[in-house]
Amino acid sequence: MLTLLFLAAAPNVVFILTDDQGYGDVSRHGNPVLKTPNIDRLHDEGVRFTDFQVSPTCSPTRSALFTGRHEFKNGITHTILERERLTLKATTLAQSLKGAGYTTGVFGKWHLGDAAPYQPDRRGFDEVYIHGCGGIGQTYEGTCADVPGNMYVDPTLMHNGKFVKTKGYCTDLFFAQAGKWIEAARKPFFAYIATNAPHTPLQVRPEDEVRYAGKVDANTAKFFGMVANIDDNIGRLLAFLDEKKLAKNTLVVFMNDNGGTGGVKIWNAGMRGKKGEAYRGGVRASSLWRWPGTLKPADVDTLAAHIDFFPTIAELAGAKLPTNQVEGRSLVPLLKNARGKWPDRNLFTHTGRWPKGTDPDEWKYRSCSVRNSRWHLVSAKGGKTPAWELFDLTADPGESKDVATDHPLVMKDMTAAYETWWSEARPMMVNEAATGPAVPPYVELYRTQFAN
Repeated sequence: MLTLLFLAAAPNVVFILTDDQGYGDVSRHGNPVLKTPNIDRLHDEGVRFTDFQVSPTCSPTRSALFTGRHEFKNGITHTILERERLTLKATTLAQSLKGAGYTTGVFGKWHLGDAAPYQPDRRGFDEVYIHGCGGIGQTYEGTCADVPGNMYVDPTLMHNGKFVKTKGYCTDLFFAQAGKWIEAARKPFFAYIATNAPHTPLQVRPEDEVRYAGKVDANTAKFFGMVANIDDNIGRLLAFLDEKKLAKNTLVVFMNDNGGTGGVKIWNAGMRGKKGEAYRGGVRASSLWRWPGTLKPADVDTLAAHIDFFPTIAELAGAKLPTNQVEGRSLVPLLKNARGKWPDRNLFTHTGRWPKGTDPDEWKYRSCSVRNSRWHLVSAKGGKTPAWELFDLTADPGESKDVATDHPLVMKDMTAAYETWWSEARPMMVNEAATGPAVPPYVELYRTQFAN
């Protein structure tokens, strides 16, 4: 049973989302080399969703987390080319939380639009301390671009509408700023700490890289060092919450945004696929929920997803859901009872990322899938026509045997579900014809602010 606190008081929420750290890049998930003692602590002291599905890439997952619906219905079919912009018609979780009396802050990676109307200060966040684009120093055609020449060390960051030149390593800076803000923030608070690490380029502190030098290849040592630095910061955050007597009133949620990249050749938890793919290895994520004295540590093996995050946090916070938007379910029943009843459903994946200016229908069946509690229907190599494979995850979690011909009724039901989903999502892909300015907003703002 959960305590009365769960029923009576809205918690503070700290949401940590890492970038390109796969499910297997956690020592408690079986990684034989990488050590993550503080993420392991979140695992051991919280509720663990062991079958948690996200999107194959970053902007899509972030939009689903913050709207409670599939990314294509948010207009997001890519991570660049204006197709990373979260439709202005969507209500974000931060906006709903503000309506429930929360103060809100984002620290690190936003990646749901760099133009002013799409920025987090317009989407419900009171405190904003972020980089631009999908990563520090990235620049693409259109609006998606960070400060020119930015690096992971001493980056120039956007703080509440003004660029600030910093000193230190990016992950350390994001956690430190979050801590300062949390200490001063009106309660209850929602702190979203979204690291750009361990995404490439592999810019790592030397003292973190040396931890794995000689144990794995050179690039993986850098990647693991970046994860280790994240883990250290999580440890400092948990100590800070204890010191400030906030721990018992604070829900800490840890996730990663898509399938693995740098560490998958070391350990991928037996899964097929990686970031950018529709197989399970491209969409399975960590999902750890720690609330001391309220949530009892447990494994939840029920299929859950990123679209469930918004309704779950909203229920805990007493926030209203926007009308006709959220298609996910609150996970509160499973947080209360890990073996609670949970009706099955279909979840849909599509990597998107089709070439600019092409008809999405030409890519309808390329790198897409339908998933329920037992079956995973995948079309990895299709296009205008499908190339479906069917996997029985109960018998074959590694997706090694296509059993489509053995289960025609399953195929019929799941392919029909996909057709219905695509017909619903297709009109909501509102960014397909969008074009950006000649000079990206971050570049223009940077030049203007530092012109003299």
